[in-house]
Amino acid sequence: MHERLANIETRYNELMDLMARPEIATDHVRLTQLAREQRELEEIVTAYRAVRNSDRQITEAQQLLDSDDAEMRALAADELEQLRAQREALDLTLKTLLLPRDPNDARNAIIELRQGEGGDEAALFAADLFRMYTRYAERHNWKVEVVSAHENGIGGFKEVIFEINGENAYSRLKYEGGVHRVQRVPATEARGRIHTSTATCAVLPEVAESDVELRPEDYRVDVFRAGGHGGQGVNTTDSAVRIVYKGGTPEEIVVTCQDGRSQLKNKAAALAVLRARLYSIQEERRRKELGETRLAQVGSGERAEKIRTYNFPQDRVTDHRLGQNFSNLPGLLDGDIDRMIDALIMLDNTERLEAVGIG
Repeated sequence: MHERLANIETRYNELMDLMARPEIATDHVRLTQLAREQRELEEIVTAYRAVRNSDRQITEAQQLLDSDDAEMRALAADELEQLRAQREALDLTLKTLLLPRDPNDARNAIIELRQGEGGDEAALFAADLFRMYTRYAERHNWKVEVVSAHENGIGGFKEVIFEINGENAYSRLKYEGGVHRVQRVPATEARGRIHTSTATCAVLPEVAESDVELRPEDYRVDVFRAGGHGGQGVNTTDSAVRIVYKGGTPEEIVVTCQDGRSQLKNKAAALAVLRARLYSIQEERRRKELGETRLAQVGSGERAEKIRTYNFPQDRVTDHRLGQNFSNLPGLLDGDIDRMIDALIMLDNTERLEAVGIG
């Protein structure tokens, strides 16, 4: 690992020298390429240098332990304990930075929420999750665009698909894919009994047209008059779009978009969702063909049963992957979910480090 880090630092220094040259400074394309590579290496180099500096400080503190001054030895012992703890944390950070990055992390995210078991209560819970992710996006200054929504008539969603556009949106939201379970007394429950309902969440990276080949003969585009919400005029023209994909998959993939007033915009949004679904299928097929072991289930984005339970009577959310409870359920549903996501990222990194033998 030391040799690899030394090579990375050498390349980083080379990049810094290249970008300082006048002929590079005036070549915008080349400068942009070098700057991108430099930014990708900077965090690793900074951590590597911090580790080396920490090693020097530990060596100096150890030398002071041989002092004839008892007070100096005591101070050195205390400092050494702190330095070793800092060194351990820096080492973990550095190892984590060296792990292969998910190439999709920098992409926008497409989230699909659907009611599960529980009828109308499940649809209302899906609406709660939609609001939670919308508020979370607002906290990060990300933009939310609804692709399609099918309501149940009382404020819930049978299904809602939306895009979250923002820096590294997928890298944080990919941990939300799975079955979410709620335990509470529904508003429609006259006897005050606690019901258990579920909603499913799929999180897909938004992909470029070049990432997935979509041949016109593999899908059909239907247009129809939109209904439901969408604003005045949305249901007066054939602006809604349904795309049915039949090429190369065991079952048809159907994507509908009717939230926009423009047929072209709806078609573009529907195609974006279709590409994301096909990309996910292709990635899973590739992993199986290569016999790749999942480094960590927590970060795979695959749906699993009951990843999280929202218990209203006890005011807590339990993430079953973490085996951990989180209090203040109203705050979490208001988008304050960074503490859960941070814990999932830490678990993911730990499992990936163990999988590659550097844990």
